[in-house]
Amino acid sequence: MKKVFTIALMAIAIVFSTEAVAQDFGGLDKSPMDGASFPSSYKVADKAVKIIYGRPQLKGRSISDLAKPGEVWRTGANEAPEITFYKDVNFGGTAVKAGTYSLFTIPGEGEWTVILNSNLNQWGSYSYDEGSDVARVKAAASSDKKSLEAFSIAFKEVDGGAHMIMGWDTTRVAVPLMMATGKM
Repeated sequence: MKKVFTIALMAIAIVFSTEAVAQDFGGLDKSPMDGASFPSSYKVADKAVKIIYGRPQLKGRSISDLAKPGEVWRTGANEAPEITFYKDVNFGGTAVKAGTYSLFTIPGEGEWTVILNSNLNQWGSYSYDEGSDVARVKAAASSDKKSLEAFSIAFKEVDGGAHMIMGWDTTRVAVPLMMATGKM
């Protein structure tokens, strides 16, 4: 009898624990968070830079519908991206101290303005404050034959540093980065 009672309690516990653990994951973010770092190898612990950003999808829309030319854009989806420099860096020709910054852009026809802003934890660009800009640099916009459905950021090693490359559809925008010491 004691054995039957114990088995019954275990069965009840399993039923209730399964219900307690069950979770409805409906409404997941349609523009997932992603990150990129330089050096990009997971085996390198001493990173120079890391960025966390949301990846919007085109879904039949144009870039200019989602990132309007001439207007400040959050450079991704949802929260404004946050970029961390672990050492002082030359960001597109502007000296920037090590730290974490929000990243915004102003898309243009042949060049984009890329902005580092000291205000963190911003959703979108609704509370963007130009007075908190740390750097504003111009970066050439180019085209690539390969189209990217999701907005993406990557770092490409170049002689003496890296380029932070933002890509979406066939548009590519590269910002040169160089450590204050001359090497990333």
